[in-house]
Amino acid sequence: MPKLYLIVVGSKNKLKRFNENETFSNVIQPKREELTSGTFDLKGNWNSNFFKNNHPIVLELGCGKGEYTIALAHQFPDKNFIGIDIKGARFWRGAKTALEENLPNVAFIRTQIELIEYLFSQNEVSEIWITFPDPQIKYKRTKHRLTNREFLNRYKKVLKPQGIIHLKTDSEFMHGYTLGLLHGLDQEILYAHHDVYGNEYSPKEVTSIQTFYEKQYLEVGKKITYIAFKLG
Repeated sequence: MPKLYLIVVGSKNKLKRFNENETFSNVIQPKREELTSGTFDLKGNWNSNFFKNNHPIVLELGCGKGEYTIALAHQFPDKNFIGIDIKGARFWRGAKTALEENLPNVAFIRTQIELIEYLFSQNEVSEIWITFPDPQIKYKRTKHRLTNREFLNRYKKVLKPQGIIHLKTDSEFMHGYTLGLLHGLDQEILYAHHDVYGNEYSPKEVTSIQTFYEKQYLEVGKKITYIAFKLG
């Protein structure tokens, strides 16, 4: 019975969060058909119709609870931040925090990352953050790896010519895989290190922000890796 009780309570909490997301002005939940049919009216109009400014747009893909999105928004009020994740019950916390803290430069989108080119127009995005993604180590899961060739091509469609992609992960496998792929594609790597907290030259936004799970990784001695790169 205790296990059943936990499942019921968890389901109720999820439902409550889903319902709250519907009322949040900073949460967008487009249907897949709306995106693929080309009728999503924010595509190409994020600055003018949503944020009401001309600041650079920065994405966090697989944003989870939105901790990185929120922290970056505090550090860089002259940029607009959008967290994307399919699990709305997770980013509910980030969306609620943004409203509570009156952060006008934050939004969250509930959708699959594979649909990114239907959300944004060419040259609409200035930066992309990929924070602690599932490395998808098994071969048959490589199509879901967020830095594979197919995903990089999708990112290139929405990024500005000098747009930057950041990968922060605890997975040495993901770090090595991505570096190898970038070298093979002759892409510009701006920074790469297998231990950002052991390197005094690591960018401030990489070391000054730690997610809940990142803190746990550090407590057990796991190294945090980071790559910043451009797609030519």
